[in-house]
Amino acid sequence: MEPDNLLLDRYVLAQVSKELPEVCFVPTASGDADGYVERFYHAFRTLPCIPSHLSLFQPNFADLRSFVLEKDIIYVGGGNTRNMLVLWKEWGLDQILKEAYEQGVILTGLSAGSICWFEQWVTDPLNGPLYELEGLGILQGSHCPHYDGESKRRPAYHKLVLQCEAKAGYAADDGVALHFMDGRLHRIVSSRENAYAYHVKREENSVQEGKLTPDFSG
Repeated sequence: MEPDNLLLDRYVLAQVSKELPEVCFVPTASGDADGYVERFYHAFRTLPCIPSHLSLFQPNFADLRSFVLEKDIIYVGGGNTRNMLVLWKEWGLDQILKEAYEQGVILTGLSAGSICWFEQWVTDPLNGPLYELEGLGILQGSHCPHYDGESKRRPAYHKLVLQCEAKAGYAADDGVALHFMDGRLHRIVSSRENAYAYHVKREENSVQEGKLTPDFSG
């Protein structure tokens, strides 16, 4: 949702074979911050789609399951992933999203909305060290975003993988999207030049980091 660079948003919409896909923004991780929701609408009202949002703080639905399953795309925003997953579980949204995935609804997002789909993810609490937590497990392995945007990300992720506290997985620079299909990495897309994804794994007593060049970049 970068106003001057909507390449990744357009890419997501292009995955739906209909003229005006229904895309629903889920801002739970930000506490449904008004400015964040407004930013979503500001961006997506310029694109060929029907935008909406899902609020768990001020519920705007009659039946949560029906509301989610009728969408073509679920777009999860950034913020506090741990709090988001706790609230999703309380509402049963975690299981509904897994059902949506099985029915072909596209699940996407940035930051918290990127890591939540994996078995494990790396988070950075305010003024604290990075650590791993469990996600929804729709995708296997671990994930670390903001790889080039925050200096402590790479060393912390390497340490967790080396100590077997995190499974092998994927890291992504800011502006890089990992496109999975049927649980497998299908494509890498970047909205920035010289931005990459990485496969990070432990081999014997060291960490191996393989650079993955995007198939397409803006």
